Amino acid sequence: MEKPRKLFSSCSLLMAIMFGFSSSVQLNDPDWYFWFPLYACACVVNLLNWRISQKAVAIKNTAKVALWLGVFLFMKVVMEDFGSKIAGFWSLDLTERVVREKTGSAMVIISMILHLLTLKDLEKRKKKTIGRVVEYGETIEPVCSI
Repeated sequence: MEKPRKLFSSCSLLMAIMFGFSSSVQLNDPDWYFWFPLYACACVVNLLNWRISQKAVAIKNTAKVALWLGVFLFMKVVMEDFGSKIAGFWSLDLTERVVREKTGSAMVIISMILHLLTLKDLEKRKKKTIGRVVEYGETIEPVCSI
């Protein structure tokens, strides 16, 4: 079980570096106030998952905010692209601004979904452990009271 955790931590660090760089280059963009918080939140979530991977439950709300902001901005860019017919939905021509923004928001969405699924798995494991302890505690209680 240790290898997948190390792989997840390493990927979180790489994604944090990428999202940190992405947030820093957004400052010269005309709509930076949309994209800077998106990439900054994604960077923070990935950094915290890398650094405190076992106690990652504390960052669940930040991951949800980044996920919903990513979904909102993805839909904004898709509608903008659809309305002005700059590039198609499946276009990967990164010279177009809408394609870059669509790709960036999609990467944030995917990253946050993976983090939330991991957090859900950690919470499920903790509940099972707590349930077993309580169950064993109840069976031992009558023996201890004698």
